[in-house]
Amino acid sequence: MAAAGGVTAGELLAAVWSPSLSPLTAAGGAVIDAVPPGVKDWAVSLFGTADKIALLVGMALVIAALAALAGVVERRRPFAGLAVIAVFGVAGVAAVGGRAQATAVAFALPVAAAAVAALPLSLLVRKLRAWEDGTPEPGQGGARRSFLRHLAGSAAAVLIGGVLAGLWRGTVLRVSEARARVVLPPPADPAPPIPAGAEAGVAGMPPLVTPASDFYRIDTALIPPALDPATWVLRVTGMVERTVELTLADLLAKPLAERHVTIACVSNPVGGDLIGTARWLGWPVRDLLALAGPARDADMVLSTSADGWTAGTPLEVLTDSRDALLAVGMNGAPLPLEHGFPVRLVVPGLYGYVSATKWVTELKVTRFAEDQAYWTGRGWSDHGPIKLSSRIDVPRSGRPVNAGAVTFGGVAWAQHTGIMAVELRVNRGRWQAAELSPGISTDTWYQWKLTLDLTPGQYEVQVRATDLTGRPQVEDVRPVVPDGATGFHTVRVDVKS
Repeated sequence: MAAAGGVTAGELLAAVWSPSLSPLTAAGGAVIDAVPPGVKDWAVSLFGTADKIALLVGMALVIAALAALAGVVERRRPFAGLAVIAVFGVAGVAAVGGRAQATAVAFALPVAAAAVAALPLSLLVRKLRAWEDGTPEPGQGGARRSFLRHLAGSAAAVLIGGVLAGLWRGTVLRVSEARARVVLPPPADPAPPIPAGAEAGVAGMPPLVTPASDFYRIDTALIPPALDPATWVLRVTGMVERTVELTLADLLAKPLAERHVTIACVSNPVGGDLIGTARWLGWPVRDLLALAGPARDADMVLSTSADGWTAGTPLEVLTDSRDALLAVGMNGAPLPLEHGFPVRLVVPGLYGYVSATKWVTELKVTRFAEDQAYWTGRGWSDHGPIKLSSRIDVPRSGRPVNAGAVTFGGVAWAQHTGIMAVELRVNRGRWQAAELSPGISTDTWYQWKLTLDLTPGQYEVQVRATDLTGRPQVEDVRPVVPDGATGFHTVRVDVKS
């Protein structure tokens, strides 16, 4: 109960004086940063887009266990439990120090939270001793009742504080309301129409354009930053002829382009769902960089998120003809908070860890030899082109189907190159060409389908794609580290009579 009071106090104080960084979110960010890449990959593969919820639950369990330890040792030896609480405070200060949003107030919050936790711990343990020792408490109905009354009072305080913290953390609510007031201008360069027949028409397949509510989210922000669109500013700095600053109003006044683009996470395993296609609205990054005038020997742009996360993107892919966008819209609406509102980067052809910076606040023109981004400092490659790949979406692996005509369907992608062919093989037999739907563009995935006549039995079905240059998909199985997984997606189908 004492630890819950401390955590609640920290969140409550942060709601008033440090909305962008609380002790809990700082600790969560520190955990995310400290966990080895292999463990992160395991967490993403196990929990997918629920990894943040899993982390919060794990943190709650660890805090509860250490808090219980503090209570036990304080009962046995005075001040021992308080020392455990003090360690909590020190750890919180260290976590705050590692975050980009750290302020003097943010540093004080873990100390205040520890102090708040220490007071009820000392009081409740003292009341517990009085009950166990039979010490009389005149006028309070006995030591037992006094202990329970103080325990209930602490619980009430935690509950009220938690409610107030939720209410006072109105930053997110205010930003959500501000987002609702953002009016996106019509694109000066509208998205090309989706070709007829681009949807394969196979029941159970995901839609060609992924709804924002279903779009994958993988990032290092325990809680999405809530940025006020009225005060958001993007700065272009570094090896440039001139520093450029851009407000959201400035950006919305630019001639915006709208494009369908598929983006993917490097942690996406073969056959995984950490990939999606959306209709993005934004200003071409090359036009922004042209205003700044990059130096001739620059080769990288280090983009920084409001939470301090960074991505290193090759300068050439931000200045060539591809539709790299400083995006403000997703599927006809302003970006959702969790997908980067008010502004994020969308770069066709590169995994998100080197390109798709959400809540972007700075673009620093620099060199790979001089600056290192968040993930490249943790063992991942520095360029991260998306691998040619394909996936079987229906039928799902392991699900029984009826004998006869069985229709398979899925997607294939080769960002900024395009797909020429998709093939399936059954039980490692000959490859059979699937019917390939037209893609929206070479920067999106393509849907495909193939109907096979299958008799009762168990089958292994694999898929492979070939891009428009004639390059086939890699069969060798490789893990996601350091630059994306390879291999043929394989499903097992149980055909019933």
